[in-house]
Amino acid sequence: MPQWLCNQLMRAFQNKNPRQIRLLNDSWFFYRTRRSPAELSGSFEKSR
Repeated sequence: MPQWLCNQLMRAFQNKNPRQIRLLNDSWFFYRTRRSPAELSGSFEKSR
């Protein structure tokens, strides 16, 4: 998961903002399901 997304999720949980938590969570799952086959095979470095 990208660091910027982790930071935004932490901030949303700290502020108890359910709308932003839902949006970020949906964005992450959309990103994970739309990855290219080359990324899934492990030819790219994993993000920290």
